[in-house]
Amino acid sequence: MDSPQVPHTRRQFLQQTGMGVGALALQWMLDQESASAKPPVLKTLPPSDLLPRKPHFEPRAKAMISLFQHGGPSHMDLTDPKPELTKYDGTDYTGDIQFSFVNEASKKLLGSPFQFQKHGQCGMDLSELLPHTAGVVDDICMIRSMHTGANGHEVSIRYFHGGIPAVLGRPTFGSWLTYALGSESQDLPAFMVLADPGGPPVDGTTNWSNGFMPSMFQGTVLRPKEPRIFNLQPPPHLAGKFQRQNLDFLQELNQRHLESHPGESDLEARIASYELAARMQTAATDALDISQETAATHTMYGLDRPETREYGTRCLLARRLVERGVRFVQLFHSNQPWDNHSSIKTGLTSICQKTDQPTAALVADLRQRGMLDSTLVHWGGEIGRLPVTQEHGSPEKAGRDHNGQGFSIWMAGGGVRGGLTYGKTDDFGHHVIENKVTPNDFQATVMHLFGLNHDEVIYPHGNQEQIITANRPAQVVHDLIA
Repeated sequence: MDSPQVPHTRRQFLQQTGMGVGALALQWMLDQESASAKPPVLKTLPPSDLLPRKPHFEPRAKAMISLFQHGGPSHMDLTDPKPELTKYDGTDYTGDIQFSFVNEASKKLLGSPFQFQKHGQCGMDLSELLPHTAGVVDDICMIRSMHTGANGHEVSIRYFHGGIPAVLGRPTFGSWLTYALGSESQDLPAFMVLADPGGPPVDGTTNWSNGFMPSMFQGTVLRPKEPRIFNLQPPPHLAGKFQRQNLDFLQELNQRHLESHPGESDLEARIASYELAARMQTAATDALDISQETAATHTMYGLDRPETREYGTRCLLARRLVERGVRFVQLFHSNQPWDNHSSIKTGLTSICQKTDQPTAALVADLRQRGMLDSTLVHWGGEIGRLPVTQEHGSPEKAGRDHNGQGFSIWMAGGGVRGGLTYGKTDDFGHHVIENKVTPNDFQATVMHLFGLNHDEVIYPHGNQEQIITANRPAQVVHDLIA
């Protein structure tokens, strides 16, 4: 047998092995290209139902009611007293200001026309416009150092709801929470929105969008008047046995289609919605029937007064929904009634008269029913107001422009420290100077109260592992937690 020929020179080696080396190099490059084209390995597969899921650790809160105040409540007139602002009323502000409405801008300081007083055992300062909220301050954790860094409404609303300023197409907070934990009730939607009869809020349905998640995680809107849910009850000739037969047949057809198209989240959500709609015929009818409440409860929420009846009804419904296992309930206003660019004396007074009593009643009612410890209540808007006046020709028509550099929100129940005032703005209420809290910090903190590590609640989208804060800097504000 002939022995293999061994090359003796470099030229002979390259001639005999050149094609082999080239093939190895080509294979290596193809392997690298293939590897770079593969999507990253995801840690989790998203759930496709609303069954209850365990949190990462023991939760403090099990449900949340968000009272979102569109427009930007004026903190220096409501929750953050500024004696220096009043002292220098009418003089020019010496700092830099970013105006949203330059043509009406002024650097003249506008002292609050409203008086502040300390309330509760904690001694929290609140405006005379909030006499009912003053009665529950020992349950309230007041954050006076919120900061979005942007003055616009939509940019800050999307920051609070979706985790990134201005960006559309992301799931909102209620979607993330129900995605992570499911629902305690299988007879009602997990995420419910109580709409204002005056119309939608600024940014419309974006406020409760499911974004890139399946539609089962979007907010279900309750109409502001009866019937609050269209077509909830079947026509009499289709009720009972006939309805059940139709639903069973529809379920069979949908399941066959799903088996041949696995992984279609929209189809799965549609199937789930049909099943939920059938169960809601009894559960929703019961939950929305406030005639079951006592006369004293109606009075507490202000249902006996025209100015508070509508908002009070929605606050009462929010309590009834949470009581029946709904995970997240959010109330919105029509347009943005807290956007007091003009006539702040009358405009701010009007919206406080509508909301103050029902808001305080919700906190007090949850407390007396033993539900406040496990129900987190949030009150606040997307921005605050500037310390200078926005002129409109006369002092009576003066208002305040937008301010995202420092403003107030509050939370109650659900594991937060009641009676706490946290953070600080400067002497005129313009900038945060102590313990800045961003919407991402707020999101991380609320998720923590629900027993969740916010960076471990992951939804795969676009070959990436998405989280509520979009990998932006976020920290749990432990000082707020009891």
